[in-house]
Amino acid sequence: MITYVKLIVTDMKKYIVSNPNILGGKPVIMGTRIPVDQILFLLKEGFTVEAINEEYPQLNIKIISATVEEAAQLLNKNASQIL
Repeated sequence: MITYVKLIVTDMKKYIVSNPNILGGKPVIMGTRIPVDQILFLLKEGFTVEAINEEYPQLNIKIISATVEEAAQLLNKNASQIL
């Protein structure tokens, strides 16, 4: 698990950030304290991007979609090291 966090920290792009002072370094959406895994969980549970936007109005649909896309890219890029 520590390796996973280190990989994400070094591969951050535009929407996903990690700061040890925010939620213990858990990856969050930039400028918020909203964990990326919470957004992914809501999608898994059947929430639409629009419904997530209603739950988190500070996130527009573009930010939600781009965050999910960035998370997928990070997983694809680092899959052999994470899994």
